[in-house]
Amino acid sequence: MKCNADRNEFVAFPQQTGSCPPQGIGGTASATPLSGKEKFVWKQKEAALLKYQKAVDLYATTDMTVRAIAKECRVTEGGLLAHLQHWHRPLLLARYGVTPEGEKPETVKLGSKKGQRRPTRAKYRKAIEACRDLKHIRLSVSAIAREFGLNATGLGNQLRMYYPEIQEWREEAKRRLGLADNCKRGMKKETADQYASAVEMYRTSNKTIAEIAETCGVSSGGFREHLRFYHRKLLARKKAEREMAQQRKKKGLLSGNGRIRGPRPETIEKYKEALGLYRETDLDVKEIARRTGVAVPGFSNYLREWNRDLMLERRGGTCDGNEDWIDLSPWKRCRKYAEPIAKLKAGGRTIASIASEYGFHPETLRNYLHKHEPELAGKLGRTVGQKKAPRTDDPARRTGQEQENE
Repeated sequence: MKCNADRNEFVAFPQQTGSCPPQGIGGTASATPLSGKEKFVWKQKEAALLKYQKAVDLYATTDMTVRAIAKECRVTEGGLLAHLQHWHRPLLLARYGVTPEGEKPETVKLGSKKGQRRPTRAKYRKAIEACRDLKHIRLSVSAIAREFGLNATGLGNQLRMYYPEIQEWREEAKRRLGLADNCKRGMKKETADQYASAVEMYRTSNKTIAEIAETCGVSSGGFREHLRFYHRKLLARKKAEREMAQQRKKKGLLSGNGRIRGPRPETIEKYKEALGLYRETDLDVKEIARRTGVAVPGFSNYLREWNRDLMLERRGGTCDGNEDWIDLSPWKRCRKYAEPIAKLKAGGRTIASIASEYGFHPETLRNYLHKHEPELAGKLGRTVGQKKAPRTDDPARRTGQEQENE
């Protein structure tokens, strides 16, 4: 990228503007020269600014979506969005109508995956304030929405989702002031009957909302909204269970995303033959993959993720089935030293010769023996770190006084 001081880079922060690479840290010629890693990062940044230059200009000057801009400029949507979030965050905030209000742009969040977004909160803020004001208590929610130019259904959904206490307060205030219209609000009986079986299944099982909706023949979106409006405590309990499940890795239990942890049916079918050979024969993974036509890395990952009990059994260990995660590292070392230990137990060989035969360092094998086979290590000789006594018959090791006495 050529240096151009007059060009507007639309960057997120003033210190990140595209410019000539500095001579050293701090941008001065006398400063410490940049390291290789820092130079690499600088070149990557310059390449990204050049790659997304046209896309950023379109994002700043038009109302096109990120997907449309990415298609127009022939870049990936995810890459462009990440570039905007990292280098052009003020543009991103301006597009969503978010004002930093004294905060640094990089610290301002657009909203989490769940919860009310900042633009939505700003859009309904005045109408929400009117709903909790006694001056507007005579007006219905629909009338308040029309007064502020909003959609009545949208405002009602916002109240049910994020401000349920306002609805309760309005009903109580109208009753006290004699303004109650005696209209029953809340969940309708036909709605409760429609989702009753789905709610019960969601409460007593670990199935996802989509799976339950398909089983019960209801809309997935409608069922999700029904839970959010009328069963918030149940959703909170399920959320707490998923957070606890993030620490568990055992197959068959609930995972953090709300699904039962386990391989997909197509994955099970793909490695079915290979897994059978692994269970019933002594063939190694590479030979099994060659015979069944599956990839070695894929089959290895499948074993490590979903069949660690079989790996442990092949290495000579056992498990009771209650472990969340089976640690295979000790058994891997045990299998590694199994043959050398067997030869040492047979006798007639030294640790050094066995270690040389299998490509181990003698001290490494000796340390393993003292840790896991102390009786065998004691029979084979000296302990770790013990030095041999000097030979008295070696003239080179005798002291000068002994040589004089001779």
